[in-house]
Amino acid sequence: MNMHYSSAGGAHRDNLAKGETLLQVDNISLSFGGVKAIQDVSFDIKKGEIRAIIGPNGAGKTSMLNVINGFYHPQEGTITFRGKERRRMRPHVAAQQGISRTFQNIALFKGMSVLDNIMTGRMTLQKRNMLWHALWHGPAQMEELEHRAAVEKIIDFLEIEAIRKTPSGRLPYGLQKRVELGRALAAEPALLLLDEPMAGMNLEEKEDMSRFILDVNHQFGTTIALIEHDMGVVMDLSDRVMVLDYGRKIGDGTPDDVRKNRDVIDAYLGVSHDD
Repeated sequence: MNMHYSSAGGAHRDNLAKGETLLQVDNISLSFGGVKAIQDVSFDIKKGEIRAIIGPNGAGKTSMLNVINGFYHPQEGTITFRGKERRRMRPHVAAQQGISRTFQNIALFKGMSVLDNIMTGRMTLQKRNMLWHALWHGPAQMEELEHRAAVEKIIDFLEIEAIRKTPSGRLPYGLQKRVELGRALAAEPALLLLDEPMAGMNLEEKEDMSRFILDVNHQFGTTIALIEHDMGVVMDLSDRVMVLDYGRKIGDGTPDDVRKNRDVIDAYLGVSHDD
């Protein structure tokens, strides 16, 4: 299915060509008291790629996503996004500039319908203020209809038409994760951050989510950074993989490069080698 973003959005398009650097992370260090969550980590994300961040539990993966979208502010280092360097940024500003994300723990509005949950993802794209929308008049009415049409396309894309009016809290876990992906997509992000999108899913649900992630990347052209523990999924989906262990980068490259990396093997298997 081919799908294009609506005319109501498009706010996060840029002139970067596929393969150019969308996000550059330079020498990021983050500590909480005496605990070093991230230690001098540098890497980049190219436009149009699926970039995986992997590592054992406690390696600093989610902390890195939280730094990228402005939830955490590192003590050292800089992040350059779409050519602009930044040291401190709030999550809502990151969202306005084109960074959207999902979370390890589902963060939907349980009492709201699937459609209304996904509609909340359009808030950063709205040009009219809340008063205009409350009046439901003129330009605000036209804008609301455009946003709703964009959301309906996402609902069709994710194959959740049958549950569009169902409160999200009544849905099984796998479908809730799909709705959360829809809400993140509704913001039309330049960079989509997925934090363990397949955690807790069965094999069929993982296959569905993998297909949607690939389609988002290929059909929308959305750049994706994802954390995932299922190594089969990571190796199948990713263009490049970065590996963290105890907050340090110990590997970075193609899936094949990482699969053969001795430091990565040691980190996952918990063994050491004399040679």
